[in-house]
Amino acid sequence: MGLLLAKLYEAVQMFQTGTPTRVLMLGLDAAGKTTILYKVKLNENVCTIPTIGFNVETVSPIKGVTFTVWDVGGQEKIRALWRHYYVNTQGLLFIVDSADVSRFPEAKEELFNVIKADEMRGVPVVVVANKQDLPGAASTAEVADRLGLREMKDRKWFVQGACAVNGDGIYEAMHEMANLVKQFIKS
Repeated sequence: MGLLLAKLYEAVQMFQTGTPTRVLMLGLDAAGKTTILYKVKLNENVCTIPTIGFNVETVSPIKGVTFTVWDVGGQEKIRALWRHYYVNTQGLLFIVDSADVSRFPEAKEELFNVIKADEMRGVPVVVVANKQDLPGAASTAEVADRLGLREMKDRKWFVQGACAVNGDGIYEAMHEMANLVKQFIKS
């Protein structure tokens, strides 16, 4: 009983002080990962170029959680390196270009490659269906279906429609990530 109370106290302290929580931001190239990161961090649009390697930023606090977000490049040649970022990850933001439906099978394959890794066991996933402002963008329900999210029985997941350029849905996605990370750490 004492150990349980100590762990509970530690968890409460961590979220009250905003101790950084490690969140991995992945997705295919050109999905909008870096644009989302800097919209959340700076609340402004920044001109981005393809990420070769990674960006890391501390985003503070969202619902009492301070995120250390690792935004890793999504080019095909870089994806083999994603596994090096899995250790100690407490949340996964998976960004999808919802207007590029032709790449959904590729995105699904990469997402499932990530979540089946031992280091990612049970880590909650928030899929951000970015670029909702573009013609032909898939709805969040269609994104969930095409990515096979209902097949994920071993973790909590959520899909949030968003537009990184104007910020629509971005903060809602981060709030949901905070909720899921809190639950994950408690379990």
